[in-house]
This record gives sequence, structure tokens and C-alpha cells, in this order.
Amino acid sequence: MSRIGNKPIKLEAGVTFERNGDVVTITGPKGTLSEVVDKNVKTEVKDGELHFTYSNEAYNAKQGLARALANNMVVGVTKGWEKKLVVAGVGYKAQVNGNKLVMGLGYSHPIEVEIPSDLKVSCPSATEIVVSGIDKQKVGQFCAIIRSKRPYEPYHGYGIHVDGERLVRKVGKTAKGKK
Repeated sequence: MSRIGNKPIKLEAGVTFERNGDVVTITGPKGTLSEVVDKNVKTEVKDGELHFTYSNEAYNAKQGLARALANNMVVGVTKGWEKKLVVAGVGYKAQVNGNKLVMGLGYSHPIEVEIPSDLKVSCPSATEIVVSGIDKQKVGQFCAIIRSKRPYEPYHGYGIHVDGERLVRKVGKTAKGKK
């Protein structure tokens, strides 16, 4: 039995819910998001709360998925999503130029990544990148694209990682000891 799917989602003031067939649309102060939900998962708004139910036991997992996606949309259109990336390495830096993120990551050339129009990217310092937007999936995907340009290297600690992420440092090779 789904436990997440049974929890109701509180719709705050200014947030509206609409369902047309399989498409769920949530509108709030920051924008509008839509997601396709299985037709066997039923939605209902009661007392300012959004409830999800399923018609058959086989759709138990889809109820939880639908509820989680809807909750992410509600949070996105009210508060928004934000991820902070840290650029670690000697001489590594990042800056925003127009609609491009330009990073110096130890290669012979700067790495340029085009910023999607629905995301906001800022660099409070040369070693920090803050990605924000209303869609949690797009924020996370863009952060993954940035990280792929220079993944975290466990021996020296260089690379790009999410702030607060648990990083594992490895011990390098050592020379043979004297006999």
C-alpha cells in the first residue's frame, strides 16, 4: 500500500489545480507546470487539499508517483527550487555571460554551457554556481549537465559537486617502505 500517495497535498492561497484527461496542471504565483498522470489514478480537491486515489491495486505505485510529481510542482510554483554547486580546484572558476555559463575547469579552453530560458543561474562568487527555477526536474538535469563537464575527482578533490553532498576522498598510492 502506498504511504506517500495517501498523504494529501495542501494547496496554498493562489495555487490552482486542474486536470484535463491525463494532464495535471498546477498554477501558482511563480508560473504554471504540467505533468502527465496515469488515467487510473484519480484526483480530488477537498478543503484546499489535493488527494490521490487509485482504482485498482496494480496502480498503487503510480499513485505515489503522481502525488510526488504533483507535490514537486506545488512547491515549484510557490517557493521554487534551488541547487548550489561548488567548483573546487586550483584556478577553477565560473561566471555568467549573457545566457551562457562560462567555466574555467583546467582545460586549454573555457567550457560554455547555454542556460535554458526557464532557469536562472547566478555566480555569487567565482567558485559557486546557483541554479534556480520552478521545475525540479529541469533544475536537477541542468546541474547534472554542469557537473558532467568536470566530475568530482576523489584523489585530489577537484571538480564540481553539489553543496552539502557527501564526498569520499581516496588515499593515493604510496611508495614502498624501507625494509
